[in-house]
Amino acid sequence: MSIENRTIFEEEHNVFRDSFRRFCDEEVAPYTEDWIDDGIVSRDAWLKAGENGFLAPFVDEAYGGLGLRDFRYSLIMIEELAMVGESGFAIGLHNDVIAPYLDSYANEEQKKRWLPKVCTGEAILAIAMTEPDAGSDLQAIKTRIEDKGDHYLLNGSKVYISNGILADLVIVAAKSDEGINLIVVERGMAGFTRGRNLKKMGLKSQDTAELFFEDVKVPKENLLGELGQGFIYLMQKLAQERLVTAAGAMGACHFAFEETMDFVKERKAFGKPIGKFQNTRFKMAEMHTEIMIGQTFLDSLVVKLNAGDLSADDAAAAKWWCTDLQNRVVDQCVQFHGGAGYMWEYPIARAYVDARITPIFAGTNEIMKEIIGRGLGL
Repeated sequence: MSIENRTIFEEEHNVFRDSFRRFCDEEVAPYTEDWIDDGIVSRDAWLKAGENGFLAPFVDEAYGGLGLRDFRYSLIMIEELAMVGESGFAIGLHNDVIAPYLDSYANEEQKKRWLPKVCTGEAILAIAMTEPDAGSDLQAIKTRIEDKGDHYLLNGSKVYISNGILADLVIVAAKSDEGINLIVVERGMAGFTRGRNLKKMGLKSQDTAELFFEDVKVPKENLLGELGQGFIYLMQKLAQERLVTAAGAMGACHFAFEETMDFVKERKAFGKPIGKFQNTRFKMAEMHTEIMIGQTFLDSLVVKLNAGDLSADDAAAAKWWCTDLQNRVVDQCVQFHGGAGYMWEYPIARAYVDARITPIFAGTNEIMKEIIGRGLGL
């Protein structure tokens, strides 16, 4: 299955793919090694993405977006970044996980204040949920806001926050007597500090940080939505986040498979390309088939998401199955590369370590199975 020739896409999507592919070839691929070495993607790349209309394109034109409320455009960007082997440029996180909170729950004044810069790349987004003792269990968070009349006082800490160094706007999950809340913390607020850029096994060009909040005075105008409703908002958006994760996993599968196809056609053993051995043919056939199955399933859910019919159970199923497949595919692809697959200079080695986080973030795959099981009435 070709990554672009699929029945869910129309001509305007193909044109968009061509445009974004050029952007990846010109503004992403040449800088990937630098970003890996630096542990962070250049802000210039974010600004260039904004200039080209690739940031939060679903946002209404009145707030600086393109009004493209069609997840297929996001799917294309996730796939094309995967196909150049760039796992750290977190456009999908910015566009499809965090910006939708502002689109859905921000009031008119907040939208006018924040969304235009979200679309230009001047305001990079992060969402801060995870804490040292609270990962998949969001109810266990300890970060709190306290009502001080004209502002909230925010105290606590977060860990493993993607875009943590780059972020200009951070949506923070914090408790109050009313429940969990979402409050927007802006770069430069007194008492808001960032820890080190964490050294990770993979996703090395993606900045991941600890965030600390010590008596941060956050204006009440920065509360997102209603007080105490944050848990509901998070649950409403998690299905799309998990579909984003599944989409990234399938893009990574395509990338690893294509890299390995090229390798097994060229690499020789015992006088012939290793792709000519039966074991190689069978394993490649198996991966090809499973990638087709996973892609078809994912595409069906993209159609449901666009129609407003994506269920939490289906999103959980896609998240666990596609990320599990990703890890099986990259493992087999490394094996076919032999010793070369263990060398950092080969993209398949990076794909291997990048894959390991996907069964963990956006809710562990064990939690996904729990969601699916409960949906079955068990």
